[in-house]
This record gives sequence, structure tokens and C-alpha cells, in this order.
Amino acid sequence: MSQRKVIPGQKISQGTYSAFIPAPLPPVFDWTPRLVRSLSDADRLIGRLAGEGGRLPNPHVLIRPFIRREAVLSSRIEGTQATLGELLAAEAGAVVERSPEDLREVGNYIVALEHGISQLHKLPLCVRLIRELHGKLMADVRGDQATPGEFRRSQNWIGKPGSTLATASFIPPPPGEIEPCLAAWERFLYASELPPLVTIALAHYQFEAVHPFLDGNGRVGRLLIALFLIEQKILPAPLLYLSAFFEATRRDYYEGLRGVSERGAWNDWLEYFLLGVARTSQDALSRATRINVILAQWQRQVAGKSTNTPLRIVDLLAANPFITATSIAGELGVAFTTAQRAIERLERIGIVKQATEAKRDRVYCAQALLDILEEPANLTGSLSE
Repeated sequence: MSQRKVIPGQKISQGTYSAFIPAPLPPVFDWTPRLVRSLSDADRLIGRLAGEGGRLPNPHVLIRPFIRREAVLSSRIEGTQATLGELLAAEAGAVVERSPEDLREVGNYIVALEHGISQLHKLPLCVRLIRELHGKLMADVRGDQATPGEFRRSQNWIGKPGSTLATASFIPPPPGEIEPCLAAWERFLYASELPPLVTIALAHYQFEAVHPFLDGNGRVGRLLIALFLIEQKILPAPLLYLSAFFEATRRDYYEGLRGVSERGAWNDWLEYFLLGVARTSQDALSRATRINVILAQWQRQVAGKSTNTPLRIVDLLAANPFITATSIAGELGVAFTTAQRAIERLERIGIVKQATEAKRDRVYCAQALLDILEEPANLTGSLSE
């Protein structure tokens, strides 16, 4: 693709190495027919997802497992091994074999995202909020030495394991340039007149290029995408997450970022990012639709009986497919025996099955829902009309 030569930033000598300082946004790029089509597809599909999210009877219920799925996938990019099933089972009270550190890192991502959503009622997406997100994300985990909530005071770099400043593939700005770079980044977010999806694509690149923290930059950068879509009212709730796309196309992701830093290849980056929005919207729409169909079927199966406890449990399964009698009793304010009888009724008709061998504190799972949540993202094929 022919692209105008645009200087993406400048390298400044730091003695034995040179650090890259990205130029302030927005850059110059070409509104080619291909880029316009990419934006059109992304807008159309995220609009359909927003419509589906707005029609959900209890949108907060379905959003909960989607948030957890994103937390697992975003943390996996950084090497954390916890699965969605393990996280949901642990939240329901089951004992899982995964290390507490892995589960805590994923849990921190959830805390950070939920904190960010709540803060958007008081704050715009800004540098202050970024530091708060990082503080939540890195609290009491293995990256704890990375000064949670504080910008780095030393030079970091990106490269293969074992690389040094001399062999790094990318060296972001020195510490003294971080705050000026992020102040310009914040001004761009406030003032951008570009389409919102283009704005956040540019802002995501810029944040990763500045790399303001010693650890956790990738996760914070992905959090910012979800929060921006909510702040701009593109989505009513956090239903879209690009971590699955970034993980599935990891090489393309890093090559896209590198292409901007080295050649000013903004069009390539924008097309890649917008394709991710379109594919991920389509995937999330498919999951949400299938989950809603199953829930509606189960609600019909248990409706109109002598007690409405089974029906209320079905509603809770949308938030977490794993349940225990103790958790249901607490959530619904019913006796333990009432909760257990209702669960056993759901078990008889095939909605849940016991997930552990324990005789006491039994954990049950609605496997049909978990299967939809855990299946690999479908990121290929044509973009549906």
C-alpha cells in the first residue's frame, strides 16, 4: 500500500542508546477507499452489538462474564495461565488448582475495569484515570515491584526475552518525557474531531509507544479501549474487547505498532485495528445472541411452577455458570435447603450438572453457557451484513 511518508516521532540519543518520542497526535494519513470501508464495517458491526446490548433485559448480568473473559484473555497475553472456567468456578466458591497469583492478576484486571467504568461518571478518560487503573491492576501481584499507579523513573525497553537496551527492538521515551507525551495524548482525546474508532486506534498506538509504566502497559492500553467505547456512548456497556483479536493475531499486532514507529504506516495500523473491532463485534454479537436464546429456553422450562427459585437461579447463571447452594441462598435470600432443592430440579432437567466430586459444598455448572463463553473467538470468515 502506498502511504505518505510521515515522520512518526523522533529518536533522541541517550548516550549508548536512542529512545523514541512519538510525535503528537493526530498524524497525517490517507482516507483511502480501503480505510473508509474498514471504518464502515467496524461502525456497522459495533452498532449491531450496541443494539443487542441495549435490548438485554438485564445487561449487567451478561456483561459480567464478558468482563471476566476479557480479563482472562488480556492477562493471557502477558503470560498468565488462568482460564475463564477456573476464574468463574473460584468466584462461585470452588477450589481450583490454578495458582492464587494468576487468579489475582486476572481479578485485578476486573477490579481495574469496573473502577474505570464507575469513574467515567466523574472523570473523562485522562492521565489521572490511567494512573488509577494501573494502581488497581498491579496491586499485590508479581509486578508489584513496578510501583503501582506511578510512572516509571527509569528507562524501559521492548525486546525478546533476555534483551538489553543495546539489543532492544523498541525503546520508548525516557522518564522525563512521559508526562509531556501523555499531556499531549490527553489533549488529543479531548479535541479529536476524527471518527471515534479512529481516535481510539490512534490513542492506543500512542499509549503503547509512550509505555509509561515499568509493567502492565499492555493491559492498561487494552482497558483504555473498552473505557473509551463506553465514554463515547458507542456501546452501552463493556461488551467489546479486542484482547482476543490481539492475541490471535499477536504478530500482526506488534508489526502494526512497529510499522507506525519505524515508517509512519498509519493506514496499515488503522485498517488492522478496525478489522479487529469488526471481527470482535461480530464474535461478541454471536455469543450474546446464543446465550440469550439458551436463557430464554431455560426460563420457559422452569416458569410457572410452584416456586420461582429455579427461575431466579437461571437469571443468575447468566452472570456466572457456576453456582453453589450457599451462594444461591445468599444471593436470593432463601434457605440453604430451598436453594439446594431448586438446584437439584435444574440438574434433573439438564440445565446444570455437578462440577466437582465433593459431597459437601457441591459446585454445579451450566455447561452450555460456559462452552459459549470459553470457545475460541471466531475471527475469520466474511463480515456479516
